[in-house]
Amino acid sequence: MAILSQDEAQAILKKVLSFSTADECAAQLDGRTTGNIRYARNNVSTAGSSSNVSLAVEARFGKRSGVATCNQFDDATLRRCVQRAEEIARLAPEDPEYMPMLGPQQYLTPTTYAASTAGITPDFRAQVAQDSIALCEARKLTAAGYLEDGPTFTAIRNNKGLEGYQQLTNLDFSVTVRTPDGTGSGYAVADYTDVTKFDAKSLTKRAADKASGSVNAKAIEPGKYTVILEPAALVSDEGILNRLIYALDARSADEGRSFLSKKGGGNKLGEKMFDPRVTIYSDPLNATAPGRVFDGDGLPVKRMNWVEKGVVKNLFYSRFWAEKNKKQATAFPSGFVMEGGTQSVEDLIKGTAKGILVTRLWYIRDVDPQTLLVTGLTRDGTFYIENGKIKHPIKNMRFNESPVIMLNNIEAIGKAQRLGGNMVPPLKIRDFTFTSLSDAV
Repeated sequence: MAILSQDEAQAILKKVLSFSTADECAAQLDGRTTGNIRYARNNVSTAGSSSNVSLAVEARFGKRSGVATCNQFDDATLRRCVQRAEEIARLAPEDPEYMPMLGPQQYLTPTTYAASTAGITPDFRAQVAQDSIALCEARKLTAAGYLEDGPTFTAIRNNKGLEGYQQLTNLDFSVTVRTPDGTGSGYAVADYTDVTKFDAKSLTKRAADKASGSVNAKAIEPGKYTVILEPAALVSDEGILNRLIYALDARSADEGRSFLSKKGGGNKLGEKMFDPRVTIYSDPLNATAPGRVFDGDGLPVKRMNWVEKGVVKNLFYSRFWAEKNKKQATAFPSGFVMEGGTQSVEDLIKGTAKGILVTRLWYIRDVDPQTLLVTGLTRDGTFYIENGKIKHPIKNMRFNESPVIMLNNIEAIGKAQRLGGNMVPPLKIRDFTFTSLSDAV
């Protein structure tokens, strides 16, 4: 039952709304079927699958709201879920930032589903693990990887006429490769809507090459260096560029809590904040990294420029903050696109007299949220570049840096690649600040 068709999902949601006595009622169904395989030390450790559909009901009486959830769909359970949401709503305090539920909306036709990915089998996953492990065993290296894939869906409906439905498919793969003595490490990560674009052998080879090449790392003095940051060093759950996108928020800027805040009040919308080569936009119909066509509030997600040639063109306005400031509310996208050039990472290396290649950053933590200054560590392959070539591996280092400063210190932008549902180019940045050494690999 995990992946319901549009008609099946909306039939359940209509029934849910029919049980409600609230002033406003909204219901959302989310379902997913996932399969996975995990391996470590060149052996598969776990493999499995899961399937689930869940319902969330929000009931409102005036400015009071309550939410209840369930994952069974007989009439008695659905009715009780609605009743529970209404009971909670009657007990809840009034929301001072209450906004009425949306009425009917027009959504783009999503392009986030690939039957090839929805049809992945356990045999396919086993073959991926076998190919990755075999490549590493042949080179006397050790692999640890994880593959997860499957389809998902979201369906929404409320008693004001709003309804929406979207199916998505996704495949996530990551692999870490180590040398037998544990002194060399490499990493590769990728995600796809369409599995036919996935090549586990190529990704594993990339990680294996970095593992072999990072043995006998040398220590260099911390300081400011020109760096080439691969996409995995820029985007992750806690990534530097992710933090920049989340910071494009009008309210935090207007309230003085952001790098986009103006002294005396207001924000820097329309001002040049970055290198003129920086353009960042969102597009749910991007051919390589398509995204959701509606957000959690039910607002339509459309193509929107956030930064254009270094100038901040749009900020995220919640419905409440937009109404208060007489602005148009903006849906928050599920991914972003940073425009890139044509150069590969190898091309960027060739054009570098002296610098550092960074495969990945991790353990990223805030230092100064207002300036987006963060600290973190390099890992899984860090290399010194001299005269356009990798000269030798170097020990990992701690960095202190802000994406605001980084995007003003750009020397070159490479070709954008999909990662984490985004399109991100490798970046060559001058004066990147390293503060100390780390013995971790």
